Amino acid sequence: MASKGLILRKSNSKSTVKAETAKTSTKAAPVKSTEKYAPTKKQLAPLHIAIAGNIGAGKTTLTSLLAKTMKWEPHYEDVDDNPYLNDFYEDMQRWSFNLQIYFLNSRFEQITKIRQSGKTIIQDRTIYEDAHIFAPNLHSMGLMTTRDFNNYQSLFGLMTKFVSPPDLLIYLRASVPTLVNQIARRGREYENSIRIDYLKRLNERYEAWISTYEQGKLLIIDIDDLNFADNPEDMSKIINKINAEINGLF
Repeated sequence: MASKGLILRKSNSKSTVKAETAKTSTKAAPVKSTEKYAPTKKQLAPLHIAIAGNIGAGKTTLTSLLAKTMKWEPHYEDVDDNPYLNDFYEDMQRWSFNLQIYFLNSRFEQITKIRQSGKTIIQDRTIYEDAHIFAPNLHSMGLMTTRDFNNYQSLFGLMTKFVSPPDLLIYLRASVPTLVNQIARRGREYENSIRIDYLKRLNERYEAWISTYEQGKLLIIDIDDLNFADNPEDMSKIINKINAEINGLF
């Protein structure tokens, strides 16, 4: 964030000139530079920042890094304690509706806590992705019945009347090969059965959703040529972009 420029003022008083001369003769203490996020008074209001992206895009990793660097509180997607995830990947048709309802309930509760926290929160995945990406994809693939899909959409529509969108949405755009490589690297056993055509369908839906997103500020980050997890320079580029967007919120 840019600092305010110095303003030089002229004075007709000789005593003022002497005083100023005396001040300038004293060597100023060096100012330590910092790359950390330092909000202005206007920016002390809590913000809700969310990260969206396909499976393997790096949402959780970026959430952790931003939380550490920017001193934000992270809210993660409930994956490890999800009681339906393993069953879903074994039998998508049987467990698709159960899984989506679990995520919907979990994210609704998460957003409620975010708005009540009084803190700046960085959120791993949004409530919108399930409704615009995952549930419609499962329905179109014949893995969720029309009856269940309509029930889900009705419940989603009701819930979103009571929540506000994030102040800034960060979308991590990645090609399918990048997603496959990153999924393999993290080695989650239940993800071994994810098909490439499934990731491709999700990517297409993500792009369609993002192209029409109008709920708030949006920052798109292409990650195919970035390695923000291991390269500090790539991470700095992302932080600079985020800071620029946050400054634009005020």
